[in-house]
Amino acid sequence: MMDNEYSIFVRGIGKRYNIGAAQQRSDTLRDLITAQAERIGSTLRGKRQKANNLNQIWALRDVSFDVKRGQALGIIGRNGAGKSTLLKVLSRVTDPTEGYGELRGRVGSLLEVGTGFHPELTGRENIFLNGAILGMHKKEIEARFDEIVAFSEVEKFIDTPVKRYSSGMYLRLAFAVAAHLEPEILVVDEVLAVGDADFQRKCLGKMGDVANSGRTVLFVSHNMSAILRLTQDSIVLDKGKVLLRAPSNEAVDFYLNRGLSKLGERFWEEDEVPESSAPFRPLAIRILDKQGQVSDSVRSVDPIRVEIDYELTEDITGLRVGFYLFTTRGEPVFTSFDIDSEELFKAYTARPKGVYTSRCTFPPDTLNEGRFLLGINASSYGIRRYFQDDQALSFSVDASGAPGTHWPESRPGPVRPALNWEIDEKGRV
Repeated sequence: MMDNEYSIFVRGIGKRYNIGAAQQRSDTLRDLITAQAERIGSTLRGKRQKANNLNQIWALRDVSFDVKRGQALGIIGRNGAGKSTLLKVLSRVTDPTEGYGELRGRVGSLLEVGTGFHPELTGRENIFLNGAILGMHKKEIEARFDEIVAFSEVEKFIDTPVKRYSSGMYLRLAFAVAAHLEPEILVVDEVLAVGDADFQRKCLGKMGDVANSGRTVLFVSHNMSAILRLTQDSIVLDKGKVLLRAPSNEAVDFYLNRGLSKLGERFWEEDEVPESSAPFRPLAIRILDKQGQVSDSVRSVDPIRVEIDYELTEDITGLRVGFYLFTTRGEPVFTSFDIDSEELFKAYTARPKGVYTSRCTFPPDTLNEGRFLLGINASSYGIRRYFQDDQALSFSVDASGAPGTHWPESRPGPVRPALNWEIDEKGRV
């Protein structure tokens, strides 16, 4: 048993998946008892077959940590590090293969949009359903109901079945329910990345309120600014293992300096590129920060560089290589190609076969805070499209220190230019 000072106690948790095999699920108590009996019987008879390591992957291995009551703990790592799997195990969405964990108190989880919602029920009914699942009485839920609806901003649709909600409406209501029904432990994955910037900021503020009220928060994010703002300590995960548990500023520095933030880079394997793309073959796309390091999170006030590596197996005439920049909501921000300038257009009318890198730099104070998507395009205008991937890479922009950040309100829109203003005083009246 863990000490009363702690709300989460994790020891040696591991989660193994069979690649290409359907995961077995016990849908009824009978299924669960039968499956457990089969596992015990197989062990006692010594007939459990050894797994083929080539067909298995450990998403988590030997993960151990404690979280004190009222502490906000960040969990950071690149894609595939095991962050979301860990939250699913702790939220009892999936069982661990080995190890155990103990969570003391009601757990509110937001792992993906609409988690815990019944699509046929209305927003109102789902609020009461989720409260009942958390063990709350009807009067407790009613006391929080108006606050939940106001936060979610879906008042007009509260009596509409949630299957008709957009993903944004789903997210708003799901977070409002998870945060306002007073769970002792709030578990949040980076599902907030699909929300707009204003709502993300609103959610971060609410999670801060939850943590400051003495409840526990587990927070997964690729946004290092959010991690630093919200959490005191953080865990760095890589390949399913804990590399470091430290104060968040140390953990973030460790994560970035070890090159674990390679989320700012994408490589294409041969089997990912259709044969129809030949003789063009994309190799990589990356985001580079002010120091020239690959990074998933860059600052608005610094120059941001984009590099695209590609190979031409034959000579090509009229090739242009570039990107589309989108918000995570799919809104176009701008498009740019490597031969947009007349000078480069004339210089690279024809490109001999070989390996190339096309690069460009966003000037400082171009993008607003938020998460963005880069799509790659290689084509000969009006003749042929060789390759296109509308979601080649994503990255975050931190607007700390940008013009106007001394004002408390958020700035709408995906761009945040530093414009030259002048004020002429015509004389006093």
